[in-house]
Amino acid sequence: MDTSALTHSNNTCRGSLACVGMGMTLGSHLTPLARSHIERADVVFAALSDGIVEKWLQRLHPDVRSLQPYYQEGKSRLKTYREWVALIMAEVRAGKRVCGVFYGHPGIFAWSPHKAIEMARAEGYEAHMEPGISAEDCLYADLGIDPGRFGCQHFEASQLLFYERRIDPAGYLVLWQVGLVGDWSLARFQTGPAYRQVLVDRLSQDYPLDHEVIVYRGATLPIEKPRVRRVALCDLPNIPLTVEETVVLPPAEPLRLNLAMRERLDALDALEKAGKEVQA
Repeated sequence: MDTSALTHSNNTCRGSLACVGMGMTLGSHLTPLARSHIERADVVFAALSDGIVEKWLQRLHPDVRSLQPYYQEGKSRLKTYREWVALIMAEVRAGKRVCGVFYGHPGIFAWSPHKAIEMARAEGYEAHMEPGISAEDCLYADLGIDPGRFGCQHFEASQLLFYERRIDPAGYLVLWQVGLVGDWSLARFQTGPAYRQVLVDRLSQDYPLDHEVIVYRGATLPIEKPRVRRVALCDLPNIPLTVEETVVLPPAEPLRLNLAMRERLDALDALEKAGKEVQA
């Protein structure tokens, strides 16, 4: 009998993967379901915001393995993320219940959880993503923004430079990872003022240079408060900026009525009203 085939079959049935979100603020954002996945796992991999959060996680499980040491200056982050997936999948294939814990939401700006889940499912393993409170969620609450009021566009900042994207200045614009804008290599942890100036030059096609922008960083510890700075767009290259900070551009112009669509909808309303009157 081929015992290796039997072992693979058993592992396929028993191994599983759950990628969960820790949320942004230590302790207060972890959902009961995410906590359950952590506590029931055989092994936990952690990619969190700092060592304090990792130590807190270790109180929930005896085998927490940090993924942070795989980051290195000059090393492509994509290579690091592939290493994470390999580590996670090795334990899944060994028949273990694996939980990957990621800060914020495990599916937002997180290549590895999506790839690991895709790979696990393709190989016949059970795999699940459990959402968490993201930086975006905190941003809406801390800045008092309702994305449904004027609309809201989200871009990784470098996308505005690498690709042709359309910006709608009548809505909110949220730019992620501005501290890394313009980095092709995926190997740097920060780019300098000259790179942010290129971003400002691009944004100046749609916004005046004196337009107020918000530089935001959510709280990761309960003792912290969100960091909010307001500067003119033209000053963005000259201020200190970390990778964790997000840049928000409020609307620069009012919403404009689409009169052609309004007329079309009014005509439909009239037809519907006439139809109801006939039926009545």
